[in-house]
Amino acid sequence: MDLAIIGGTGLYDPGMLDEPRAIVASTPYGTASLHVGRHAGREVAFLPRHGAEHGVPPHRVNYRANIWALRQVGARRIIATAAVGSLRRELGPGSIVLVDQFLDFTKSRPSTFYDSSVRHTDMTEPYCPGLRALLARAADRTGAPATASGTYVCTEGPRFETPAEIRMFAAMGGDVVGMTGVPEVVLAHEAGLHYATIAIVTNFAAGISPQPLTHEEVVAVMAENSERLRAMTLDVVEHVGEAGACRCEGPAG
Repeated sequence: MDLAIIGGTGLYDPGMLDEPRAIVASTPYGTASLHVGRHAGREVAFLPRHGAEHGVPPHRVNYRANIWALRQVGARRIIATAAVGSLRRELGPGSIVLVDQFLDFTKSRPSTFYDSSVRHTDMTEPYCPGLRALLARAADRTGAPATASGTYVCTEGPRFETPAEIRMFAAMGGDVVGMTGVPEVVLAHEAGLHYATIAIVTNFAAGISPQPLTHEEVVAVMAENSERLRAMTLDVVEHVGEAGACRCEGPAG
């Protein structure tokens, strides 16, 4: 198996793959539920980040078990989807951003596999440039124009951010804000996996949006864009053999 898909808010259905079979993987960090199916002759894993019924809030997701399980079933590359708020007026709802950097404002999540040994992981390129290039080409081929780079601000959640926080994040160079990108991307690096995120803007962030934020708004916009997400991810499955060389893979912990 070469590729895994982590479905964020609005992307829970493994039916995008042929003949998906359910797997409950046992890891040193707990269990993780996923499906393994096929597309274009390739075996692909699908893991819904929040569970099949969106029952797990962002600060309670077992990120370590999820990443470990995907590596355990043989995945080498991960495409993750994420619903985000926009910090920039030019990135309106429905915009797709292929993020290339992040700012971490999480507080209480287990964020590393290296609790009992000292190891410092380079994060110069947090998101795999090879996968990001495949996603950019997939966006062009499927008619889903994407912004080629951007900085993802990860907050703890589950609350939305205050307008003051949003102004600070924007001043620091953030482009979009979400609640799930970290430590997922860090753990993927520690596990020696290629990892990239498709960020879908569902709303303007607090203080930019003219109205209070709701989760229902996020779900509605993701539903409107679910077909574009599926098309992009499946296009990458079909062309994953074209991924160029990169520095993502390293010794796994």
